[in-house]
Amino acid sequence: MRVLRIAAAAEAASLVLLLANLLTTHTPAISSLVGPLHGTAYLVTVAAAWPAPGASASGARRLAFVPGVGGLLALRRLRGGHRRV
Repeated sequence: MRVLRIAAAAEAASLVLLLANLLTTHTPAISSLVGPLHGTAYLVTVAAAWPAPGASASGARRLAFVPGVGGLLALRRLRGGHRRV
């Protein structure tokens, strides 16, 4: 769970940085640095959510595939912060 927390935070933060760069200066150096970081964080998030206890039954595995915020959604689901209707 610790790896998933770190990767989810890195994924969300890097997405915010990429969008902020796109909306402001659009500096190529920032994009070339943060882009691969975001992609790596996304892959680590998906890989870390897969073997997590209860990930299959709670739907956290599927949520981890949502780009940008999937890791945070999966963490919330794994912690029990959801309601089944």
